[in-house]
Order: sequence, then structure tokens, then C-alpha cells
Amino acid sequence: MRKISVIWSAMLLVAFVGTVHAQEAAIDTGDNAWVLISAALVMIMIPGVGLFYGGMVRRKNAIATIMLSFTVMALISIQWVLWGYTLAFGSDIGGIIGSLEHLGLRGVGMEAMAGLTIPAMTFMIFQAMFAILTVALIAGCYVERIKFSAFIVFSLVWATLVYDPIAHWVWGGGWLGSMGALDFAGGTVVHISSGVSALAVALVIGARKGFGTEPIKPHNIPMAVVGAVLLWFGWFGFNAGSALAADGLAANAFVTTNTAAAAAALTWMLLSWRHKAPSVLGIATGAVAGLVAITPAAGFVTPLASIPIGIGAGFFCYYALIFRMNRKIDESLDVWAVHGIGGTWGAIATGIFASVGAAGLLAGNPSQLVTQIIAVAVTWVYAFVVTYAIVKIIDATIGLRVAEEDEDVGLDISQHGEKAYA
Repeated sequence: MRKISVIWSAMLLVAFVGTVHAQEAAIDTGDNAWVLISAALVMIMIPGVGLFYGGMVRRKNAIATIMLSFTVMALISIQWVLWGYTLAFGSDIGGIIGSLEHLGLRGVGMEAMAGLTIPAMTFMIFQAMFAILTVALIAGCYVERIKFSAFIVFSLVWATLVYDPIAHWVWGGGWLGSMGALDFAGGTVVHISSGVSALAVALVIGARKGFGTEPIKPHNIPMAVVGAVLLWFGWFGFNAGSALAADGLAANAFVTTNTAAAAAALTWMLLSWRHKAPSVLGIATGAVAGLVAITPAAGFVTPLASIPIGIGAGFFCYYALIFRMNRKIDESLDVWAVHGIGGTWGAIATGIFASVGAAGLLAGNPSQLVTQIIAVAVTWVYAFVVTYAIVKIIDATIGLRVAEEDEDVGLDISQHGEKAYA
């Protein structure tokens, strides 16, 4: 009996060691390091957004604008751990939403994630940065006039009711992904959702006091350009990191990202030069538009194809901005024009130019373009309608906008009791 017990114990030990080695073998340390670094690169984009937006507002609102990005970093980090991740990436429920199996990150450990060579925890924190950044992007539409308390409520509710479901539809096993919609790093999930939502918020909150009757100009363009540079830098983690491995696909996404940004920056610069002068804020905004447009396509197109994608982004986003201004809609920092329109063009362009691991229109698969258009249309409608409802409810309950005298003083003082400059 003792001999049998020893043999049984030895068998259990061998099985345990074999399981550990199998798990260790499934994790590639290079892939894991790259995705963790990419998560950190995406995190750099969040203060990049703060500086980009902060430089474009008036000096009396600089601190308040930067504060929005910093607060989102903390707020959505907690939301993602508690319930955001499981709603986006839990087991699929009817193609619509994830189950609550990972509530509080239950079951999200250090073992390799199914089908990947990185731990589930690494995948979780990489995706957390996407959720945080998306909420931070929307802030450009309501700067200089939103109540800080309303901003906090909106950010939590929007992340839960808009971002998490759309992320699940596309990436978490939901219906759009099952239908074959391509979104390498977030054209629909991140950029269309935030850009279209920004338009909805702007229509509810209304224009800033003096909009259209007095100058409302950027107070620190160098700050905005530094923010844009941080965004360009961090975007390599955003797109190339979405390969989820340190492989050739990551290299392709890295190169297409840089190329599209450069093409869009030059296009915007030439357009602004044609109308008035080659603007540094214009070339920086153009670069961001190119980064947005290549995001859904980065791993599916060649570097050569990323050039027309970037040119299209510069053109479409530039004229979307002019369209918005002519309609006198105070969507303050053009989240809709750059992210909404840029993401739309990028998602559709993916259906046109995809040839790396997937075929688009030019590669002989016109049905992919149709699928992309459906994904774009659904994301537009869902994001706009739900966001509009959220902000209307907030406005009717706790109020969305600061008092007129607080807006006159500036949100730095009225909301935070601080000044950006002595």
C-alpha cells in the first residue's frame, strides 16, 4: 500500500511539473515583454491627449483640461478591473455583451491566454489602456464648460454602456467580429465611438460662451505639438502592440502607422497652406488624423497602401473640420472631425486595401468592404444614440454645464482652485 502511495504521489508530481512546463512553454517572454511595453506606450498617449488638448484651450482652462485626462487614467483603470474587462472580454452572451465571469478580474491570471503566447493579465492591462484612452479622447468636445462632477459620472457610464459593448462586438467574440468586421487596433471601437459620441455631447452641452462672436484661440501651441508628438510615439504601441506578439505583423503595423501619419500630416499642411498658411498646429492635427485612420488597417495593409489611407485622412478630416465650423457647432477640439471621420475613413479603407492576412476590395473581396460599412454604420448609430441619452439624463439631473460666471472665470479656478501659470 505504501509503495502504491509513493508511485501515485510521483505521478501527481510529474503531472504537476508537466503542466507548469506546458504553461511556461506557452508564454513567449519576448511577446510578453513587447505587449507590456506597448501597454506603457499607450499609457503615454493619455498625458499626450492632455497636453494636446490643454495647449489648444484658453489659458484659464489649461489645468482643468489636463485634469480630465489624468482623472480618466485613474477612474477607468478601476472601472476596467472591477467590471469593464469582463463586459468587453467575458464569455459571449448573445453576441452583445460579455458575461460577468471575470468580475474583479476573477480568473484572469498569469497563465497563457488561450490562443496567445502572453498571460491573460498582460492582455487585460493592454486592453485597459485602450479603454482609458478612448474615454480621454471624448474630453475635447466639452472642454472649458463641463462640470467636473458631471464629467466623472459621464465617463463611468459611457465606458460601461458604450465602450465595453462595442469592444465586445468587435474583439470579444461579439456579433461584428463574428460577421468578419476587421479592426486591427480600434478604428470602430476607439475612434468612431469616441468621435461620434463627442458630436452628441457637443449638441447637448451647447457652445462655449462667446463662440462665434469673440476669439477663442489656443493659448500654447508648442504644448499642443508636444502632446501630438507623444501621441505619435505612443501610437506605435497602440497599433504594433495589437499584433499581441513581437513578430513580423507587429513590424508591418509599426511601419504602416508611421507612414500613414506622415502622409496625413503633409496633406493637412498643404491644405492649410492653400487656404492660408502652413500651420504647425495643422500639421500636428493632420498627423493625428493619419494615426487614427491607419489604426483599423495597420496589420491588414502594406506600407504602400498606408500612403493613400493617410492622404485620405488628411483630406477628409480637414474638410470635416471646415464643415463643422461652417455649421457653427462648437465641438471644441474636433474630436468628431479627426477621430469620428478619420476612424470612419480608416475602417472603410481597410475594406478597400486589406491584403495582409485578409482580403479587401482591391485584393478581390468586395464583400469585406460591405462588412466594413455595416460595422461603421452600426457603431455610428449606437454610439450617438446612447451617448445622447446619457448626457441628456445627466443634464436633467445633476447638470452638465458650469454656471456662466464659472465659465467666465475659467475652469482652472472655478472647478479646481488652481492656475496653470503664476
